[in-house]
Amino acid sequence: MAYEKNRIITIANQKGGVGKTTTAINLATALAAIGERVLIVDLDPQGNASTGLGIERKNRKLSSYDLLIGTHTVDETAVETAVPNLSIIPSTLDLLGLEMEISQKTDRAFRLKNALASPEALGYSYVLVDCPPSFNLLTMNAMAAAHSILVPLQCEFFALEGLSQLLETISQVRRSLNPTLDIQGIVLTMFDSRNNLAQQVVSDVRTHLGEKVYHTLIPRNVRVSEAPSYGKPAILYDLKCAGSQAYLQLASEVIQRERQRKAA
Repeated sequence: MAYEKNRIITIANQKGGVGKTTTAINLATALAAIGERVLIVDLDPQGNASTGLGIERKNRKLSSYDLLIGTHTVDETAVETAVPNLSIIPSTLDLLGLEMEISQKTDRAFRLKNALASPEALGYSYVLVDCPPSFNLLTMNAMAAAHSILVPLQCEFFALEGLSQLLETISQVRRSLNPTLDIQGIVLTMFDSRNNLAQQVVSDVRTHLGEKVYHTLIPRNVRVSEAPSYGKPAILYDLKCAGSQAYLQLASEVIQRERQRKAA
């Protein structure tokens, strides 16, 4: 069976504040650190992934908006970061107007997929797409382009309720846009071992979704929260902190799952 040259993983959850961008930045950095060539596509108009990797707004001459509009290519929009092997297509507020501009186009949900089919995009081992915290045309593009979805899930009371909505959305995308879309895995974030509720959420999610849930738990960690304000991934800001170590462990799990998938 032939496999794609790159692996496109969309990081999505319709709920905000669950660690999507933090996961995108630090997972990408960890993958790059072990020699993988990685591209982040920032599809959130807020542009937090771009800021968190030190790409200042004034330096975002081209962005994911230009890629989706079709005026520029992956090579033209991608910017190298301070992390070797890691590039990002940054986001700007222009993305807010994208839906209105392309809503009547027949390929409106496949703009990202078409852009990432280019030879230069195939040169990356992994493409991670950071989504906005809502289901809109940007998220549809991300899911239509992806081979799989990675879902960050906060260890809190309403986690399972939000997850069931997201799983239904993924089912809809499979039916209408991307029949081979798979769930890469669920990563539990902001875990506090002293909190009984967090322990219960972990237990419930593992009971419901079994092997789809990564073994790695991403802890609630001050150093991880501080890192974006310095324009650095936590792994560069403080490699030894518990959060950075957890993301390195998560990267190891992601690669292990990819090996198993290819061997299947």
